[in-house]
Amino acid sequence: MTVTVPVAPVVAAAMQQALDEARGAAAAGEVPVGAVLIESATGRVLATAQNRMVRDGDATSHAELLALREAARVRGDRDLRDCTLVVTLEPCAMCAGAIVLARVGTLVFGAWDDKAGMCGSVGDVVRHPRLNHRPAVQGGVEADAASALLRDFFAARR
Repeated sequence: MTVTVPVAPVVAAAMQQALDEARGAAAAGEVPVGAVLIESATGRVLATAQNRMVRDGDATSHAELLALREAARVRGDRDLRDCTLVVTLEPCAMCAGAIVLARVGTLVFGAWDDKAGMCGSVGDVVRHPRLNHRPAVQGGVEADAASALLRDFFAARR
């Protein structure tokens, strides 16, 4: 079943870029996850990234973390409260924690992750009431396309 989640055109465009990044990750043998970080008011792209765990030999080289690092470098500031992070898969605990620490204003993701997702599926780190920052969260944007990338990637490895 296809579910359409309405989003602003700039967010829709960022999700298409994130899906392109995810395709690039898959082509490189990485789990297909892509991320794009934009300034919320202008839509200016600050960073794009894809999973690089295999290529970097680093378990922390998730697309979200790489995008957060690059955006902080570009801006010269880790505070990203006026930014939107668009990612193809619901972030894990590590990435959700980094999103909170970077004070990302809005998180938009595609596919839900019922095994490791920590933004509403398995748990909800980003909206934990005891944390001092909680981004706005919208899941399910282009979920079918993001899920298909993941499903096809893992089917090809079986």
